[in-house]
Amino acid sequence: MLSRVADSILWMSRYIERADNVARFIDVNQKLTLGFQSQLSPQWEPLVLATGDQERFVELYGKEYSQENVVKFLTLDSENPNSIISCLKFARENARCIRDNLSIPIWQAINKFYLMVKSFPKDSSTYGNPQALLDIVKDQSQLFEGASQLTMSHGEAWNINQLGRLIERADKTSRILDVKYFILLPRVTDVGSSLDMVQWTAILNSTSALQMYRRAHGRVDPKKIVEFLVLDRFFPRSMHYCLINADAALRFLSGAPAYAFSNPAEQLLGRMKTNMDYLSHDDIVNQGLHEFIDGYQRQLNELGVAIQEAFFCNSSSQVQTQNQQFQYQ
Repeated sequence: MLSRVADSILWMSRYIERADNVARFIDVNQKLTLGFQSQLSPQWEPLVLATGDQERFVELYGKEYSQENVVKFLTLDSENPNSIISCLKFARENARCIRDNLSIPIWQAINKFYLMVKSFPKDSSTYGNPQALLDIVKDQSQLFEGASQLTMSHGEAWNINQLGRLIERADKTSRILDVKYFILLPRVTDVGSSLDMVQWTAILNSTSALQMYRRAHGRVDPKKIVEFLVLDRFFPRSMHYCLINADAALRFLSGAPAYAFSNPAEQLLGRMKTNMDYLSHDDIVNQGLHEFIDGYQRQLNELGVAIQEAFFCNSSSQVQTQNQQFQYQ
């Protein structure tokens, strides 16, 4: 497969997954304070901090982190390259360039997704209550994933698609957990309270994990939630699951056997996966959840660069330049 085509497939997948997870960021922030307005004022700055786009936000809106400004910035602001509408625009552009390599349902899913969000009202009512928009984004991203799974041969192109999606998902699950870290409880005594439990339940809801978590662990327990979203091997949005399956997709592309590597990207991803294999909740707590997530995100950024250098030739094409430029910091 041409590296230009592979690069477009990978970033098409990453942008769709990124749009979905930005919607989940906003969703979790709203649910974290639902029913506790008198005890916990809404905090929107953490969402911008978690995405790493604070410098761009300040350029556009100053330091006024109001709900309207932050929701607009993260959803329908075309001047933010990591907003939902920008991600869908870039995903559609990548897909348009490689339509011959995609099934018709995949192209239709992406095109419909972009047009639905583009036509959504851009007014204060949307930014004040974005739930309808968030539901569209989450539903349409699942339709795209379903079309990819069911209408695409599971060869090189499909594995590249998987690789992009899983790397992006691993990063965003970690950022959703980081949102919980940034949104501080009013008092230390609130740890373990009903407010704390509502917040952790909102985290599970926003990662579509609540039902599977309850089947595995029963009652809401912060320790078990961290274990589930970080270390679980079988839940599709856990950080560990994403690494395991990204490693399998990467090895399919290179043909390298298990426990060996043929390029720096495989070496780094294999090291990350193996480290997660033997990690415990206590290891994470001793290091600090925020510090652990910070290190994990830095490694994922390094992995993205290593994959680019190992598999995709340097190109001056507009789409590839755009793909390399617009990444979370």
